[in-house]
Amino acid sequence: MTASIAPDAAPDAMPAANGPAAIPLRKRVRRLVMQLGPSRMAATILFLIVATLFARFSWDMPLVNDAERALYDARATLMAPHVAQDQRIVMITYNDETLFNTGIRSPLDRTLLARALANIDRMGAKAIGIDIAFDSPRPDDDLLKTQLRAMTTPTWLAYAEQASNPNTIFYEQQKFLQSFIADVRTGKTRPTSVLFRTDGDGVIRRWPDRPKNLPPLMANALAPVDAAHADYQGNIRFLLPARANAGQEEPVFANIPIDTFAVPMDDEMLAGLAELVRGRYVLIGGDIIDNDQFNTPMSRFVDPITGLHETMIGLEVHAHMLAQQLDGDWPEPVPGPSLWVLAILVVVAGGLTSLIDMRARWVALAFLGQLAFFVAFPFWLHRHGIDTTTLPAFGWAVGWLLGYAAVGTAARTIGSRQRAFAQSALGKYLPVDVAAQIMRDPDQLSLHGERRNIYCVFTDLEGFTKLSHAVTPETVARLLNEYLDRLSDIVLEHGGTIDKFVGDAVVAFWGAPISRPDDGARAAAAAVAMYQAGEAFRVDMAEGVPPIGMTRVGLHVGDAIVGNFGGEDRIQYTALGDSMNTASRLEAANKSLKTGVLISAEAAERSGRDDLVPMGRVTLRGRAQPVDVFTPRADLSPDQRAAIAALVAAHAAGDKKAYVTCATALAAEWGKDLSIMFLIERLNDTDKGESYVLS
Repeated sequence: MTASIAPDAAPDAMPAANGPAAIPLRKRVRRLVMQLGPSRMAATILFLIVATLFARFSWDMPLVNDAERALYDARATLMAPHVAQDQRIVMITYNDETLFNTGIRSPLDRTLLARALANIDRMGAKAIGIDIAFDSPRPDDDLLKTQLRAMTTPTWLAYAEQASNPNTIFYEQQKFLQSFIADVRTGKTRPTSVLFRTDGDGVIRRWPDRPKNLPPLMANALAPVDAAHADYQGNIRFLLPARANAGQEEPVFANIPIDTFAVPMDDEMLAGLAELVRGRYVLIGGDIIDNDQFNTPMSRFVDPITGLHETMIGLEVHAHMLAQQLDGDWPEPVPGPSLWVLAILVVVAGGLTSLIDMRARWVALAFLGQLAFFVAFPFWLHRHGIDTTTLPAFGWAVGWLLGYAAVGTAARTIGSRQRAFAQSALGKYLPVDVAAQIMRDPDQLSLHGERRNIYCVFTDLEGFTKLSHAVTPETVARLLNEYLDRLSDIVLEHGGTIDKFVGDAVVAFWGAPISRPDDGARAAAAAVAMYQAGEAFRVDMAEGVPPIGMTRVGLHVGDAIVGNFGGEDRIQYTALGDSMNTASRLEAANKSLKTGVLISAEAAERSGRDDLVPMGRVTLRGRAQPVDVFTPRADLSPDQRAAIAALVAAHAAGDKKAYVTCATALAAEWGKDLSIMFLIERLNDTDKGESYVLS
């Protein structure tokens, strides 16, 4: 909103027929550079450099890279090609039914595998990849070894080592696996790497590296790969099935249980099943619940058919990689120099946007255009074959915001008196962001209210607004956060509910959502503690920071409507009603009554405190009903508090003689106590039973 205010408008500038004339952007930039000064200019440039680095390297930043991964997963899912079933690749799997029937879960039944391989070898497959690591002995190993040595179809056996994959194989397993492969290796039967690399969030998005000591990756081993992409480590192109009928999908890769091929076959049966295998790449592995399951970009979103976040078996990941290799689909990332150019452009765009001085519709159009760029451009790149696994889409948005903030802050520091006035006036109309209390159980939020008897506390820090203009914004933020932390802790320690923060003011209440028998005592104790914390805060102020005034506190009890109010997109647990307004007026009345804490008579009766003294009957500003008020004075002795109570009681009873006696004695003893002297002054100005009207 502040971007539309011209900081350098001349005082005598006359508005055009349709509003004030806009200052050209070029002129605003030139004035900004000239008026900043060396130190502010250096700070702004440094901030812009940080924004540019953020826009360039967000994929490498902790926490931020989680946002980049989420955005990439959205692109990979929404832009994934929807294809019919790939007739080049077939998966033959052990499933849970196979394991149940064989009675062997791990290691898998090798007799079954040997029989299936014997039949598949006769069916004319192009190549076979077995994603099963034979890393532990079985009684039927010899049968499987004999079959592997006899294979006439190129067959690739899964190999893994502890050095590159320590979480899946230990040293003894690796030794057995090496000896097993060495025993069956022929010109047709060879090892292949089944190494995957997951990102920090456990999701497979990219092709893995190829350590020199490992055999070729399964996709590279099964089918020829051009030399230029033999070490490709870009994104894996995951495919989605084209919808055949409503509610039905044909999988991208056929998945046939291995039992189908492990039975004895005559020539007729062999010929029939050969149609499923002939000329295809055959991948053999497990499709077992809770085993060899991987998260992919598609796992982030709910599957429209199952309604679940679906994982993918490792064998299917190999199938997707093989299909990508067969298609020669090798997306390349945006070159590094281009990413630098884009990072600089988005930061500059953010900075210039903060200086726009045009009609609201053009400002909105500029924002929407840039928003469309941040949202749509990464998807457009992904759709057109660009590898976006390192594209800093989130970093661009944050870099733009940082650029906007850096230049906008610099512009605000050098505004003229007219600009300062305009900002102040604008602030009177724009609502301040309210810190909403985080509900423990968001699912239970509902838009309703209920009438409750609550104790309401309002506070205000005298002089903080003046302080905020005398120190840097960073100092203001630090001091305000420290102050609000102290008061918030007191509210929570006394069992209260924080309603809201309004600038330096704290609004809290007791009695909702949970009411306790001692809510009155808790609220009164908190009110006193908040005042004392404010006094301690004044003492603890750092050297060089201008002094501030006291913290004023008001406490009242009464009925209010308490509940969740707002809308479906913005909701706050708060209280509404006259009791809240009365507490606010009591807080403000402290300034007139020369006190720090004012408690209404209704709240005082339930406070359980013995240090309260009456401050008379007053009519609060904007209120018609008088209120008897009390203030805590622990610094007075019981006799002194009793003397003040006798003064107020004599006035209320119309006993002038007793009143004069009490007033004379108190004035002599407390002539320098402003609150007591003003109490006497108010009582002198009113008759029996009357209230003093505060202006």
